[in-house]
Amino acid sequence: MALPDGRPNGNLSTDMLKKAAFLDRDGVINADRGYVHHPADFVFIDGAFAACRHLQRGGYLLVIVTNQSGIARGLYSETDFQNLTAWMRKRFQEEGVDITAVYHCPHHPEHGAVAAGGCPCRKPAPGMLTRAITELDIAPEASLMIGDKESDMQAAAAAGIKRKILVRASRQINPQAERLADEVWDSIKETMTAVTIAPADNNYHHGNR
Repeated sequence: MALPDGRPNGNLSTDMLKKAAFLDRDGVINADRGYVHHPADFVFIDGAFAACRHLQRGGYLLVIVTNQSGIARGLYSETDFQNLTAWMRKRFQEEGVDITAVYHCPHHPEHGAVAAGGCPCRKPAPGMLTRAITELDIAPEASLMIGDKESDMQAAAAAGIKRKILVRASRQINPQAERLADEVWDSIKETMTAVTIAPADNNYHHGNR
């Protein structure tokens, strides 16, 4: 599995966990133009910055989990992805948003060195999410996932994420994806009204389960 592209795991208290907002990238944070790997082609979805600020104020860690099969296909390199990720995180910082971590899967079952069925991180497999849950001390039952594909909903369900949100991203929704989702939004912008936040810290205590 690819290493996280965020800060290293900290030594959090073992008697409390964190809540997180897991975010797909293409189609949720930026317009999905197909194998985006350069800042010039990266267009933020309207309302993405405000939505992430809202989640951050509510105490959610912001964790991006993204399939990047363009690496396995040879369309761009790992370095290209890392450079774009650094640029994206800087743009978020400029808008007052701290992205906690970015996890990516560079594999594809028909391309590259990983054979079909051999990759635990490519969504719909939950590997990126379960790794983040372990490394960042996240409570899945207090967390949410925002994605635009059936594979996002499947990965979230397999990882035990409580709230699964499907965004339309200007495309026709897969009926199966809609059945798997708890909610369907037009875009991440709906976070502002659909996710209620309270003036509390991020800690999710085991005793509250």
